[in-house]
Amino acid sequence: MSYDANPNEVASVWALSAPERYEYLVNKVADWEEVWSVASEDSGWALLGDDRGGEACPIWPAKAFAEACCVDDWADRVPKPIGLSEWRERWLPGLAADQRKIAVFPLPSDAGMIVDPLRFSDDLIEALEGYE
Repeated sequence: MSYDANPNEVASVWALSAPERYEYLVNKVADWEEVWSVASEDSGWALLGDDRGGEACPIWPAKAFAEACCVDDWADRVPKPIGLSEWRERWLPGLAADQRKIAVFPLPSDAGMIVDPLRFSDDLIEALEGYE
């Protein structure tokens, strides 16, 4: 079962700073054991680019947050969940090997906090230890 953020919570979380959204996301991912990103059938998973040619995979803790970012260039994208095991075993190592970063909790007007997959993995492990 997926985490379902209510409209009041969505509005409150949008108002947080990028580092606060990062902490919120890590804790929700540890709690609900999934991340959300956006993809389309034609072009696959969305990536954010920077002015130096780098790429980052955007992620959110719940469908409602990802869905709100499916506008403009991403209007053809839809939110898709990624289970925690797949995220940890395939995505994080794959992003690191491809020298991509993670765009944690971007907003339509803000790229979010850009982090290295290994840092995200360490922070997630620390959050998960709180559940053991």
